[in-house]
Amino acid sequence: MTKLRAAITGVQGYVPDYILTNQELSKMVDTNDEWITTRTGIKTRRILKGEGLGTSHMGVKAVQGLLEKTNTKPEEIDLLICATTTPDMVFPATANLIADGVGATKAFNYDVQAACSGFLYSLFTAAQFIETGMYKKVVVVGADKMSSIIDYTDRTTCVIFGDGAGAVLLEGDDSGVGVQDAVLQSDGSGWKHLHQKAGGSRHPPTKETVENREHFVYQEGKHVFKHAVTNMGSSVVELMKRNHLTTADVNWLNPHQANMRIVDATAKSMGLDEGVESDKVMMTISKYGNTTSGTLPLNFWNYEPQLKKGDNIILAAFGGGFTWGAVYLKWAYDGQEIAKREEYKHLLPDS
Repeated sequence: MTKLRAAITGVQGYVPDYILTNQELSKMVDTNDEWITTRTGIKTRRILKGEGLGTSHMGVKAVQGLLEKTNTKPEEIDLLICATTTPDMVFPATANLIADGVGATKAFNYDVQAACSGFLYSLFTAAQFIETGMYKKVVVVGADKMSSIIDYTDRTTCVIFGDGAGAVLLEGDDSGVGVQDAVLQSDGSGWKHLHQKAGGSRHPPTKETVENREHFVYQEGKHVFKHAVTNMGSSVVELMKRNHLTTADVNWLNPHQANMRIVDATAKSMGLDEGVESDKVMMTISKYGNTTSGTLPLNFWNYEPQLKKGDNIILAAFGGGFTWGAVYLKWAYDGQEIAKREEYKHLLPDS
């Protein structure tokens, strides 16, 4: 009998209606479409507008669609994990708010904070609950309202980030599909290069921290770029070697959408000479930007119709902390069958 593994049996995403274009950004800061596109690959990003709407709003929308698509009742969910860097509140956990919003009244739930690696960390953590047989149905959400912590006078960061959420349903499977292995690592000394200066217990909010604009993302771009390229690539290579995978064996690379050049370097490190031009690389950065914890599940949502049962998929991410890693999984169903069903048309991403 094959080992029980955690298989992704459904995916769903949500992005806000408001589209922030490069042209609009050029009216806010000293930049232009060519500068942004050549350095990041981003053309547009989604921004959540509306009084009192936080990350949980997007998470609820994604999970509601996921439950509808997989014919799952809210009370069937045993565990809900939310990966986020932009929680609605310091407490309670955003996962608590999402579970309440979808009616998952029996679900154990909590948040994971690992910046852009959050979904990756959460996915592998959730898989352990399935593999041990403790839980049968687990929802993992990756969601961030990055616009809430972005300084729109800083062109080095404001062009990069967008808002969005994605969710997956994990269930046990003993046919060989599901999460196979992971390489997850971190280096806490990297915090100084990518962080939010104020708002936590070290530097609580004050009049001075607000006036000094310390509640926004602070990033040393060159340093982060260097470590992201090195560590995303090395974790993917290690994972492939450990599982005896060649480039030909891998059907898809699902990379964190931080920057087109980082994705390109990661793809090439695993032997995809075309880099981001390879038809094996999932890319949504041009229309969503960097949605932090949301990028990996949003990729799955956009590429679901192309995914086939048994596809070998490598996920890779790098985030503040520093945190990084890669996960290897075998896809569990034919996504085209979902996309063809008329009753799910409203749950598909915009073209």
